Amino acid sequence: MSPLASFVQGFLWAVGIFFILYLIGYATFLFLSVTVGSSLLNKQKREARYRSHIAKDCFVPISIIVPAHNEGVTIVSSVRSLLTLDYKLYEIIVVDDGSTDDTSEKLIEEFYLENMKRPIQLKIKTESITDVWIGEANGIPLTLVMKENGGKSDALNAGINASRYPYFICIDADSALQRDSLREIVAPVIEDDNVIAVGGLIRPANGITLKDGRIQTYSLPRKLIPAMQVLEYDRSFLSARILLDQFNGNLIISGAFGLFRKDIVVAIGGYDPDTVGEDMELVTRLHVFCRGNEIPYRIRYAPDAICWSQAPETLGGLIRQRRRWHTGLFESMVKHGRLFANFKFGMVATLSYTYFLIYELLSPAIELFGLFTVLLAFIFNFINVPFMIMFFLIYAVFGAVMSLTAFFSRVQTRDLQLTLFDVIKAILLSLFEVSILRFILAVVRMMALIGYRKRKHVWEKAERTELNAS
Repeated sequence: MSPLASFVQGFLWAVGIFFILYLIGYATFLFLSVTVGSSLLNKQKREARYRSHIAKDCFVPISIIVPAHNEGVTIVSSVRSLLTLDYKLYEIIVVDDGSTDDTSEKLIEEFYLENMKRPIQLKIKTESITDVWIGEANGIPLTLVMKENGGKSDALNAGINASRYPYFICIDADSALQRDSLREIVAPVIEDDNVIAVGGLIRPANGITLKDGRIQTYSLPRKLIPAMQVLEYDRSFLSARILLDQFNGNLIISGAFGLFRKDIVVAIGGYDPDTVGEDMELVTRLHVFCRGNEIPYRIRYAPDAICWSQAPETLGGLIRQRRRWHTGLFESMVKHGRLFANFKFGMVATLSYTYFLIYELLSPAIELFGLFTVLLAFIFNFINVPFMIMFFLIYAVFGAVMSLTAFFSRVQTRDLQLTLFDVIKAILLSLFEVSILRFILAVVRMMALIGYRKRKHVWEKAERTELNAS
């Protein structure tokens, strides 16, 4: 054997050991998280009647903040859906962040808003507010804040400044909440005074019909890209987030639906306008602030607080979304690098940060490098091709089974009905999603890091269709 071949063989042997450990670690985490998540969902379903009774009798005032930029297509239907929520005391604040379309005009016309000179205390610095419009719909106070463009984070900070209540919820302008979502997301706050933030469950709205906050029809989206995202979302939100919630280790609350205690968020300066992933960065900063100042706190996840949000329907739209997500993850991980292996921050640092670093941030590089080494081993004839094919098939089937377990657990615990066609479609797409789509998105996320450049005041461009909600 030549020296080159000997070196390559030793290199591939070392890489192979690393990848075996990497895959075993990920498979173990995925299995545990899906198992724990499924069992807890079934337990919560049995306790739902009791928890619902408690939430109806106890409540906290909530401000719902809807940041918007050129959302004229969806903004009216989104606000209408927020007016049907089963909750006693809340307000809606829409922040128009320098839209160039008819976002504000549609709201003013639809809800008969009046121009008011309402003073807004600048607890957090933002771009200039140009106008404030106030009204009421279904007995719910509705405020429209018009401001100069400053990006989503800046719009959220302006909404916090304009809010009246001690807790606020941020929700995307292309999303709709289920009727009981506020009661579900506020339940952890009622149960524990130390809860400072709660994340809800995000589900793709493609393929559903909502009326008065209740699901009228449910099916997998007809298009393949959003249909695969349904499986992906259920696996992600059911598995990792429920497991990490057991030890106060969640680092992400989706920007599409999250509840926060206002005084704590104001104390740390609100959302960071210099980062793309403002949602993860804020939550990570809350962990650092509270642990660094020895403040008792909990950041919870409420899997029955459901927000329906539009998923990209084209591969191009999905690529743009995931590039932005991975860039935001990178910025947050780098900014809060002090968490790495820092035992002072407990399991948030030793487990959560490590998981997001290895299996989220670096996973595209690791997985693509693994494919490269397989190709290199094939060229040097150091690989047993039938064994490798069988190994990849077993891994793909395992991932598909985990996705389907999460998907059907969510369907069963929410008493949703699926057609036989949807069941077959989910089974077939689960294999495609964990193999082909995962590889495509790994390349996208890798390119997001290679082509990284810091961007400010930029809203994600996305094609919108009117929400099927009323």
